Amino acid sequence: MQSHYDAQLKDTVRYLGKTLGETIKAQLGNDWLEKIEKIRLDGRASYQGDTDCGSSLKETFKTMSDSELLVVARAFAQFLNLGNIAEQEYNAGLDVEASIDSLFEHLDKAELSALEVEEAVAKLDIDLVLTAHPTEVFRRTLIHKHKELAVCLKSIHHEQLTDTERKRLETRIADLISQAWHTEEIRSVRPTPVDEARWGFSVIENSLWEAVPEFLRDLDERLQQDYNVALPIDAAPIHFSSWMGGDRDGNPFVTAKVTEEVLLLARRRAAKLLTIDLDRLQVELSMNLCNDELKARAGEQLEPYRAILRPLVKRCADTRDGIADFFNGRPYDASTWIQDNDELLEPLMLCYQSLCDCGLETTANGMLLDTIRRVKCFGIHLLRLDVRQDSQRHADVLAELTRYLGLGDYGQWSEADKQAFLLRELSSKRPLFPRAWQPSEDVQEVLDTCKVIANHSRHGFGIYIISMASEASDVMAVQLLLQEMGVDWPMPVAPLFETLDDLNNSPTVMRKLLSVDWYRGYIQGKQFVMIGYSDSAKDAGAIAAGWAQYESQEALVALAEEFDVTLTLFHGRGGTIGRGGLPAHAAIHSQPPGSLDGGFRVTEQGETIRYKFGMPLLAKRSLGIYTSAIIEAMLFPPPAPKDEWRELMKAMAAKGRDFYRGVVRQDPEFVPYFRVATPEQELGKLPLGSRPAKRKPTGGIESLRAIPWIFAWAQTRLVLPAWLGSMRAIDAVRKDGNEEALKEMLENWPFFKSRLSMLDMVFQKADPRISEEYDDRLVPEELKHFGAALRAELKEAIALLLEINGQETIMESDPQGRESMNIRAAYLEPLHYLQIELLSRIRQLDEDEHDANLDKAMMVAISGIAIGMRNTG
Repeated sequence: MQSHYDAQLKDTVRYLGKTLGETIKAQLGNDWLEKIEKIRLDGRASYQGDTDCGSSLKETFKTMSDSELLVVARAFAQFLNLGNIAEQEYNAGLDVEASIDSLFEHLDKAELSALEVEEAVAKLDIDLVLTAHPTEVFRRTLIHKHKELAVCLKSIHHEQLTDTERKRLETRIADLISQAWHTEEIRSVRPTPVDEARWGFSVIENSLWEAVPEFLRDLDERLQQDYNVALPIDAAPIHFSSWMGGDRDGNPFVTAKVTEEVLLLARRRAAKLLTIDLDRLQVELSMNLCNDELKARAGEQLEPYRAILRPLVKRCADTRDGIADFFNGRPYDASTWIQDNDELLEPLMLCYQSLCDCGLETTANGMLLDTIRRVKCFGIHLLRLDVRQDSQRHADVLAELTRYLGLGDYGQWSEADKQAFLLRELSSKRPLFPRAWQPSEDVQEVLDTCKVIANHSRHGFGIYIISMASEASDVMAVQLLLQEMGVDWPMPVAPLFETLDDLNNSPTVMRKLLSVDWYRGYIQGKQFVMIGYSDSAKDAGAIAAGWAQYESQEALVALAEEFDVTLTLFHGRGGTIGRGGLPAHAAIHSQPPGSLDGGFRVTEQGETIRYKFGMPLLAKRSLGIYTSAIIEAMLFPPPAPKDEWRELMKAMAAKGRDFYRGVVRQDPEFVPYFRVATPEQELGKLPLGSRPAKRKPTGGIESLRAIPWIFAWAQTRLVLPAWLGSMRAIDAVRKDGNEEALKEMLENWPFFKSRLSMLDMVFQKADPRISEEYDDRLVPEELKHFGAALRAELKEAIALLLEINGQETIMESDPQGRESMNIRAAYLEPLHYLQIELLSRIRQLDEDEHDANLDKAMMVAISGIAIGMRNTG
């Protein structure tokens, strides 16, 4: 395969940059274009080691006005964005089939029977959970323009293009780039949870709606070609859920009213898309040849398929228009809305079978099959909304209630007393909540959320997640509240174990739960557990958190087998290494054996949604990677670690935790350094997401969310949380005479190999030189030694990783990935120097002083660096 950066891609990147330059010249004049070009050249030279050009950048930015800095920030952010679009489209075009090809090569080598492959495919259950992201600042209108640009790039390299066609495409590309340049790329106000949800809906409409049936068609063709196994026409191996509008943990803006609005908006968007699909189908299916069953349903119609489809079009259109009427305060009749997926699936399947019976399989397997698969994947609700809330909020409801009833304070009871009370009430026929009780506002909000769940279809919801869950009563309390508010179906309730202690205690908590007869009856043999990657890494460092996650999952899998329960592990991974992010294939293959038996559920964070699913080709590629990795992991599970490996991993985790906490928690200079060396404080003031940066507004660094914690360090290129303490811990164990054992672990244990692979990627993105520039300008003299010590450890860690891996350079095994980062780094260079200048100016303002240009330039610089890094928080 050619390098990812062959001549064609480089030409495309240069062409897009030149076109952006022409747009800037047209608006601001040639002087501005020359100024930006000089900054670009200085940035590239500075990245390559020319310190004079680095000094030139600093002086250039010092002499610019705030508004001029904003222009430069916008130019380089857009340069990086255009480069990413070109690379994404190019890579997707090269690799969209590669993941499936790789899967079938492995299957062929293993000489598996058709039955074994068929059984593995039948077990596929991939639930991708779209989540909002406070660093995803791009507006939906720009995402649409970027998709249109990708479509043009896909076409422009076709050799068959005539000169006229090529000119038309070039004009369209110039138009789109100009539109983007003249569009406000950053929101001036913080997005609402509803805005975030609409952004998620747009990703489905603009990309996944097309990509899912196309991917399933490709998979089906390969299965039939290689194994004579057909993917069932109503198969739904992939689902989409969402936290946007349902995740209220620490976000006061996600209310019961917001959740209900998001549910209805999702239904409206689904109805809109289904109306279009069904209308196209009724135009296409004009034939009159049909089987007896369809004929009996359609009556004596000349066009029986249209007779079946026409009412479906009307039902979906009535739903779309009726929900719009509801939001606009106009009269509406909800009885005309489509209520269930089966209202669509049953007649569509009837049409499919009729076409097949009449020898029209080609027509049946065309647009009709795509529509059936969309209904199975997205349905009338578009996606399934999860609800997440902190365990303390549920306990507060019950404490307030028991005090009102004169039963004492639930919050002060022992765990045994809590469980006894909850079980008694869960089994009781009488209502628990008295009519005259008027709860506090916070308690009422929790109850209202449960009422919203009761008032809507179960098919519109995913699962209820309890953050900071630490006891069995945390789960049972939610089930009692749901029951009391009228939820008459067993909504899955998943505890989220996210700190190091919670992960270690998770088997004990789940054993208590599964030992309760009532509880096992309630869950009907199916249990969800969410594993938190972000907060555990923030709590104890990456290596300790990774091992705790592994051991926790391993123990939970064994527990599920003991109690004969199907366990679905829900992985709360972020996009970055510091939040558990890994390439999908490596992440799945590093899981403990048996952890995929109950399906695979994982969060997809805001900016990684764009990079993985923002365009149809990218989405197909990502779906292929997930599918192939999961099938392979089911058929060829990784080995269980040897006892010796476990002991070494345990030792490394303990040392890594102590090294990490020694810096982050125990060194009194850490917090002061963090506050001044990174843009953490400025991030909290900018409208980068609906959720506050801290769980508690008055809290210190301990209450800072994992996302801004990681994000702040990524902006300065120290990326500290992703590596701090890890290589020191590995080195300490290695020096105890375990070098050969570590080599064996690296060669034979995917979990350990993935730890070092993660660090390889982290170190490619880290840049001690850039971090030092932030310190030089922003950190007071008495704290500069602290940053210098961290950078010294980073350099030692890089050298040690190269030695253990036997590498000359970072990412030696992935030269394309390394070159990709190197290309972007040259464009990132000016943005870092510019951000340092902005931070210096902002910090010179009085506390109550405000400068709109500085704020906006800072947001654009933050976004540009995030784009260049390709992942943020």
